[in-house]
Formats: sequence, C-alpha cells, structure tokens
Amino acid sequence: MELQHLARPSGHAIAVRHHLKRGDAQTILFLPGYASDMMGSKAVALDALADREGLGMLRFDYRGTGESEGRFADFTLEDWLDDAAAVADTAAGPLLLVGSSMGGWLMLHLAERLGDRVKAIVGIAAAPDFTDWGYTDAEKQALGRDGELRRDNPYGGDAELTTLALWQSGERLRLLDRAVGFAGPVRLLHGDCDAEVPLDIAARLKDALVSSDVQLTIVKGGTHRLSAPHELALLERTVMGLAAGVPAPIWPA
Repeated sequence: MELQHLARPSGHAIAVRHHLKRGDAQTILFLPGYASDMMGSKAVALDALADREGLGMLRFDYRGTGESEGRFADFTLEDWLDDAAAVADTAAGPLLLVGSSMGGWLMLHLAERLGDRVKAIVGIAAAPDFTDWGYTDAEKQALGRDGELRRDNPYGGDAELTTLALWQSGERLRLLDRAVGFAGPVRLLHGDCDAEVPLDIAARLKDALVSSDVQLTIVKGGTHRLSAPHELALLERTVMGLAAGVPAPIWPA
C-alpha cells in the first residue's frame, strides 16, 4: 500500500495509507493516540486483518506526527479531529471507527459529526476528557503560567509535550458531562492495569453513550497499550464481529 499525502488548508499534508474495500464492505478508520502514529502494532494488525477479510482500511498520521508534515507543538486536538474528518471524507461507503487512547476521544466526536455513515465504533483504552482528569492542579497552573508542560514519557524517549493551546482545545471538546450522541454498536476495550486511563473513565463513557448496544470488555492484566498478542487477537475478533453483521443504527429524532 503506497503512502499518499492529503493536503490540508494549513499547508501541511497528512500522510495516509488506504486499503480499498471489496464490494460493499465497511472501511476501518484507525485514529492513533497522543503523539502516536499509524505504524503502531494495533494499526498494523488491523491493516493485515482488513487485507485478509476484504475490508477497507484507512491509516493516517495527524499533522505534526509520524510521516505527516508540520511541527507537533503547532497543532491541537481540534486540528487533529479535523484531520480525521478529512481522511474519512476520502473513503466511500460505511465506516467502522477504531480509536486508541486520545484517538478514542476524537473518534467519539467524529462519530457524532459523521452521523449514520459510521456503523460502529471501537475504543481501545479510550481517553475522553484527559485534559480534565489527566493533569494535576499544579500541572494545569504550570500550563497557564509557562504555555507548555513537559512530563516524563512512560514509554521512554523524549518528554511528553502538552501546549496550552492543545490543553485548551481539549477543554472545549470535553464530553463526559453530557450525552454522547452515537446510537450504533460500541465496543470498549480496557485493561484493568491501565496506569494512564483509569478504568472509571471507561465506565463513565459507557454510561454517557446514548447507544443501547454498548459493551465494555475489561482485560485482566491489560496495560494502556493493549498490544500483547492475545489483546490484538481480541481487537481483531471485536472488529470482525461488528463488520460481519452491524445493523443500521437507529438515530434519535
């Protein structure tokens, strides 16, 4: 699958990899996590699954990450949500959204935005509203004072950067204090040893969704990444279960 580039109004192109579907199959759109990209193990596993099963597959990097253009510090969650929407517009037919961590947050907004084009969604350690619960009061004060915050990266490497603009955009996108307006099937996968997104967040999201078909699967021993072989197998089974027989959602009047 060749790397393509999708131009954005900012002048920074998004890197995209697109497997075309066969027939009337759905297209999986994968939304990566914070400072992550489309070459992670979950995205690659789903790409291979789509290839085997004849599903469409869209992988992409947000502006400022991976193979996309731009500087990470120059973009916000709202920018990355717009990137996801632009990528979704390149696919024909129904979509199955899969979002990991921060991508799970953006996935929820994208599902609301796209309406009945989205047939089902899968959240992997979804992290809605992390700008609220994911920072201490002292860190929020430092953001306001310094305009940015650098924290140790739990996976090593460079420090994790949060800009004030990114944090403020997250506060505008908060959704756990309201009904999340997606009515189709929802599957949430969450590890009980996730040190970054508390299990309580998954429970709050389950309750906030208006859908009557929401299942929360708690993975014993699962960490935030949920990328061990048996966890990737669970993700694949979950996606195929939805793709095999997703009924049309009944949207509120």
